[in-house]
Amino acid sequence: MNMGLLMTIDNGGTFTDACIIQKDQVVRSKTLTTPYDLTKCFVEVIKSASKELYGEENIRLLLSELEYLRYSTTAGTNAIVQRKGPRLGLILLDGIDYSYLTQSEEEKEMFAAMVDDRVVGVNAELEDYDLENHGVEVVNQLLSKGANRIVVCLSGPFLIKDEEKIKKIILSKYPRHLLGAVPVLFSHELVDDPNNSRRTWGALINAFLHSGMERFLYNAENFLRDYRVKNPMLIFHNDGNSARVAKTTAIKTYGSGPRGGMEGTKVLAKHYNIPALLTLDIGGTTSDIGLVHQGRIKEDIFGRIENIATSFSLTDLISIGAGGSSIFKVENGKVGVGPESVGAVPGPACFARGGEEPTITDAYLLMGILDSRSYFGGNMVLDEERAKAAILEKIANPLGITLEAALLRMEKAYEEKIAKGLAVYKDQVQEAVLLAFGGAGPMSACGVAREAGIKEVIVPRLAAIFSAFGISFSDVAHEYQVIIIEATKTAVGTQLSQLLERSKRDMYAEGFDFSECYVESSISYIRNGEHFIIPYILGGELPAGIKDGIDPRIHLRVVKPIEHYKLNAEKATSVCTSSTTQYQSIIGESGESINVPVYKFDEMTPGTNGMGPAIIEDQLFTCRVLDGWQFKINENRDIFLSVNGGTNQ
Repeated sequence: MNMGLLMTIDNGGTFTDACIIQKDQVVRSKTLTTPYDLTKCFVEVIKSASKELYGEENIRLLLSELEYLRYSTTAGTNAIVQRKGPRLGLILLDGIDYSYLTQSEEEKEMFAAMVDDRVVGVNAELEDYDLENHGVEVVNQLLSKGANRIVVCLSGPFLIKDEEKIKKIILSKYPRHLLGAVPVLFSHELVDDPNNSRRTWGALINAFLHSGMERFLYNAENFLRDYRVKNPMLIFHNDGNSARVAKTTAIKTYGSGPRGGMEGTKVLAKHYNIPALLTLDIGGTTSDIGLVHQGRIKEDIFGRIENIATSFSLTDLISIGAGGSSIFKVENGKVGVGPESVGAVPGPACFARGGEEPTITDAYLLMGILDSRSYFGGNMVLDEERAKAAILEKIANPLGITLEAALLRMEKAYEEKIAKGLAVYKDQVQEAVLLAFGGAGPMSACGVAREAGIKEVIVPRLAAIFSAFGISFSDVAHEYQVIIIEATKTAVGTQLSQLLERSKRDMYAEGFDFSECYVESSISYIRNGEHFIIPYILGGELPAGIKDGIDPRIHLRVVKPIEHYKLNAEKATSVCTSSTTQYQSIIGESGESINVPVYKFDEMTPGTNGMGPAIIEDQLFTCRVLDGWQFKINENRDIFLSVNGGTNQ
């Protein structure tokens, strides 16, 4: 059966990217993100993609030919990094000391940003009228302190029963059909985890992200419904799966964009037979760093968000608050960057949209690395004077240095901050290759790699939309996990059978028969501090280690495969040097002005190679090749860079 169009959209802090796959053809588009209304950039990038595909804007035709639309967003990541979200109120059991939620500095900071003093205890042992009055009093206390969402995280052996009693009171006194209804999340409904800290933090983060995500996703669905799209929009999750909006919890959108890049990285690592591939995804607000080792994406069963453990399995990613739109400032005589970002609105000063803060985009423009006339495919002319004014006022003048010196200081601070994040994973493997993507990744790839001691870099040809491209390798899937109540073959079989029935219902709701799907199941447990995950089939013998293991769980994943893009397996055999007559004046690494060749990526054929310093300019990204580095374009038109004398694919 011939598949229709496959479309993926990755919504970032500064740009929103789209990728359309039609058999062996890949079409890309990119628009500015509109953070004040994510529906607007969602619609705009679909319009832009239709123009790229058909030669003219035809959104109705595109949506009519669409088989699947998958969507991811960094909105959740950016909200967490910048601490922007609703004021949460937290209800715990009366008398509980909640210091277990603020053990680390990261937890203290996050708790202050999300909850602050909006914590109250509830006595769940009260009955009937007394409990009802007490429950209303507790909720009113939180509302009077400014809470606009409430999270109920009780504990103990009667956790579920107690939370259900509180739920009944809140729904009866603040019914959802009234404007005075209070959005409430009950921890036991979100996840099955006896660990109070992980469960509570997961619930808090989910509630913090929920309102913004809910508003946009249902608006987007309504837009698609108006065009009678045949299949519902699928939300790409941070576990690599895709599912409908109705089956998506907000916390699953955290880091989903970077996870898309990781899925693409896994495919490239396998295709090029690279044992350890580090990822550097630089967007507008963050640089997201991960690792694919021996063909596997590094994951954490108890995933961490801002180094805070939750009950959810997450990609083991580090989000550094440094991106193309991150704000630079001078503190104590030193140049610092992020985590605050100007995003797309107002954007870097050079965007001329009202931004007055200096960013690395402004610095690279003034250094000559970015061309104001060809930036963003020539669809956005950058303003050098505004960039200069911002950097002089905020960086050069406070430090008493020249503009050129300020630019080099900014670049150095930027590269050092990102390289520190890379070091976390680099130290875990013997030799690592760096895959640099995102709108700003190729520009800083060599500099960051050098700072981190990495000698080989790959810039994929779809670098500017690589996370969106990576999402195309995902399938429609659901994952489940439950705590093993009794470690016997019969009891585990019963629990797994229940999960299978649940997965059948969920896949039916997605529109698929279970016969179209395949199932993966496993059992996990912790022993001597190490996490073990062992494949398990219904009716099989239980793993021996489960008897003395801690926190044993059943994991189930049910998958409906979707057709994926095929990479070219033929090696590029031609060896040539791309001719170019265009040169560009840039500020070199020692502050002097030098002329470097500029290669037009569209004109570079497989086998093209050259030496740095140079610039490779694509319509949607700029790759800077530093002095001492060489590059080669391979059969998939990916750019392989290496330190002179190193290997090159």
